[in-house]
Amino acid sequence: MQDPRVFLRTLFDSAVKAADPDHRLRLFLPDAPRGRTVVVGAGKGSAQLARALERIWSCPIEGAVVTRYGYGAVCEHIEVLEASHPVPDAAGLKASERLLELVQGLTADDLVIALMCGGGSALLPAPPEGFDLADEIALNQALLKSGAPISAMNAIRRQFSRIKGGRLAVAAYPARVVTLVVSDIPGDDPALVSSGPTIATAGKPDDAIALIERYRIDVPENIRRHLQAGLHAPEPTDAAFARNSVHVVASAKVSLEAAAKTAANLGVRAFILSDSLEGEAREAGAFHAALAREIEHNGRPFERPAVLLSGGETTVTVRGDGKGGRNTEFLLAFALSIQGTKKIHALAADTDGIDGSEDNAGAFADSSTIDRMISQGVRGDEHLMRNDAWSAFDAVDDLFVCGPTGTNVNDFRAILIC
Repeated sequence: MQDPRVFLRTLFDSAVKAADPDHRLRLFLPDAPRGRTVVVGAGKGSAQLARALERIWSCPIEGAVVTRYGYGAVCEHIEVLEASHPVPDAAGLKASERLLELVQGLTADDLVIALMCGGGSALLPAPPEGFDLADEIALNQALLKSGAPISAMNAIRRQFSRIKGGRLAVAAYPARVVTLVVSDIPGDDPALVSSGPTIATAGKPDDAIALIERYRIDVPENIRRHLQAGLHAPEPTDAAFARNSVHVVASAKVSLEAAAKTAANLGVRAFILSDSLEGEAREAGAFHAALAREIEHNGRPFERPAVLLSGGETTVTVRGDGKGGRNTEFLLAFALSIQGTKKIHALAADTDGIDGSEDNAGAFADSSTIDRMISQGVRGDEHLMRNDAWSAFDAVDDLFVCGPTGTNVNDFRAILIC
């Protein structure tokens, strides 16, 4: 077998390639309209989606998408705007207004193509009337610290917006809206990707309150009162959605299957544990480690060599003030649990190229990771307690940095047992 880290990186690259917008968009394009084609979009891969769409769309096209700072791409006809992620900023507020402006005054002969992928919720702040950007920032900060799953966070965000929760599609009516989604949501509910600016659901503000209470989210009182007031997002039965369609063009499922095929071609059996894993990152890391140890020591439930693959999105309940994201936290808990083994190697990374707020996609770990940290004076358990996994992996040069990938189908975890 080649070097384990090269092997794991090869699987990651296969997963990302399977979500490549140039290939996937072609499978879902609508027919050209009699009128205008207007593109709107948001997410960390939206610029690459827009660039791919320009290459394959045969009619005049216009519009704008918003992506994270540094994630832009050169487009000829579609504006590429950049804003802050994961906490919104004024540039994101302007981008939301721009998208709403672009869909004004359209007719039934016009077509809106909405390109939505992970990250759009933070990139499209548009607080309800009577609130400002500071309120939306406070809501996002409370959600990010809560440990709630992304599906719950976005269900709440949908109810506190002038653009999310189908409101962008209502603004575009009577134009037809075709939404093309790269899903980063466990379960691939397209209405939750970027909090669904063009997709209606039957969710109510009461549902948002129930989620806030369930996950004990410290939402500012003025926002809680707004949600309790019962101002509903558009319903699926609204006439604005009658001619619209939604397609999930890429997802964790497709990418994990591609990685599994690559592993098989390299002579290693792959087992996909789940494409929609959720829960606390450190607990998921400990579970994966227990399974890897069982395979190494007892050859069950799978014989060596084997690679375990999983996707989805874990969460981190913030207890400390360190650096790191959910993948590095997962992997630090994993590394602590495999200390003393000999044949286990792992990569955990976000397929968009960024894990948390730093420039790494994730990190590598193996049976020697914790011992190497100790030799550098780093206590992995202490770093885990204060949510500082980034610093722990940085100390042993095990961070995985690949740069923006141009897509986002959530987390990718590959564990090799040699």
